[in-house]
Amino acid sequence: MSLTGFNAIHAILVIPVLAAAGLALSSNYRVSARINVLATALTFGVAASLLFVRPPVGLYLQVDDLSVVFIVLNTFVGFTASLFSASYIAHEIEIGRLTQTRLRFYHAMYQVLMFGMNLALVSNNLGLMWVAIELATLTTVAMVGIYRTHEAIEAAWKYFILGSVGIALALFGTILVYVAARPVVGEGLQGMVWTVLMGKVAHFDPALLNVAFVFLLLGYGTKVGLAPLHAWLPDAHAEGPTPISAVLSGLLLNVALYAVLRFKMLLAANPAALAPGPLMVTMGLVSVVFAAFMLYRRRDIKRMFAYSSIEHMGIIVFAFGMGGPLANFAGLLHMTMHSLTKSAIFFNVGHIAQVKGSQRIADIRGLTVTHPVLGWSLVVGVMAIAGLPPFGIFTSEFLVVSSTFARQPLLAIPLVFGIIVAFGALLQKLQGLAFGDPSPGTAPAHASYLPMFAHFALVLAVGLYFPPLLTTWFQHVARLLG
Repeated sequence: MSLTGFNAIHAILVIPVLAAAGLALSSNYRVSARINVLATALTFGVAASLLFVRPPVGLYLQVDDLSVVFIVLNTFVGFTASLFSASYIAHEIEIGRLTQTRLRFYHAMYQVLMFGMNLALVSNNLGLMWVAIELATLTTVAMVGIYRTHEAIEAAWKYFILGSVGIALALFGTILVYVAARPVVGEGLQGMVWTVLMGKVAHFDPALLNVAFVFLLLGYGTKVGLAPLHAWLPDAHAEGPTPISAVLSGLLLNVALYAVLRFKMLLAANPAALAPGPLMVTMGLVSVVFAAFMLYRRRDIKRMFAYSSIEHMGIIVFAFGMGGPLANFAGLLHMTMHSLTKSAIFFNVGHIAQVKGSQRIADIRGLTVTHPVLGWSLVVGVMAIAGLPPFGIFTSEFLVVSSTFARQPLLAIPLVFGIIVAFGALLQKLQGLAFGDPSPGTAPAHASYLPMFAHFALVLAVGLYFPPLLTTWFQHVARLLG
């Protein structure tokens, strides 16, 4: 079967489903890990083909320039996270944190998660996209609680309850969009098809669209991790397996952001509707400043980087809220760089938790002395995520700040303030983690270093040289976002 055209979308969805079915039946860890890696590699290869060949638009599935950015990034990080997971989870079996039965469940759910996220990113139907995001959420809820400790189960329940509230708000907003569309496009399937709605949204009732967007932003904003809807995120990162922390920060937050951007484009195409930008700018700024201060009080290294994710998602939502070609370009770049950098940091943190036997910051000291590779990799990761040159996040943050200064100087003040506060918190924590007096714990790290190094190399490469082809592509997508 050809993997071009419409068949490529089929393959992106079918490969994870078949892999999940096979993994649910496999009782051998080594075989399961290889199937998981192979399935994600094949899915990434098919997704990359969409850069060159676009399938025809259907009533349920479609791919455009915006979705390709997300789907390629999603499948790539899914692939590298599966590579890291293959060896990391083996160590969890050795120390008794996971059983063979739970491991079978873990690998099967990993592929279901990839299916859910991929389906959301290629959906041409607003209802189907909602179902896909809900599937991805429920899958990660199950994976967060896989260790079956009191803390893990509590984190999973908190995630489930808050996620359910968010997805219910998003469902109500989706229904309101359908109600607004019905007088224009009629009843039935056409009222939920994205490509149909974009062509006729200028004639929809603006009042209904305004109310719908508020519910959609609150609903999907919960999944993005925006303050004050963020409470599930630190617990989920801290208590779940580290590969899932990487997927949560690097991928699932982006999928919810994708839904917000779709509805932002819909609202922006109706001249009488509320401008979505101010709402997004406000929630973005609140998230940046709030998360920056919360970084100072973290005692768990995974929770600390979870709050860093809240800060950066705030920057991204702020950039898209500002709108315009430059701010949208910066938002796309920042989203890409954050996904690659934060997932690499969680790979690093997974190694550190293995060698130190703890996630508590107080138990992790002097890594550059006891474990130089991990210690200096953590330094690189913090430098990158804090926005220091020559890494890619420096470029994207510079573009966000400079475009804000040019258009709304007053908004740049709290944005820069939040970025600086977060920078100080990360440096303060890094000093003890990497350069303090060494703490006990010298166990070997079992997981592969390759995914971490690959991500850091990409982030550094983009910071030093941004390929013209990628620049043109991002500029085109930025114009589509308005």
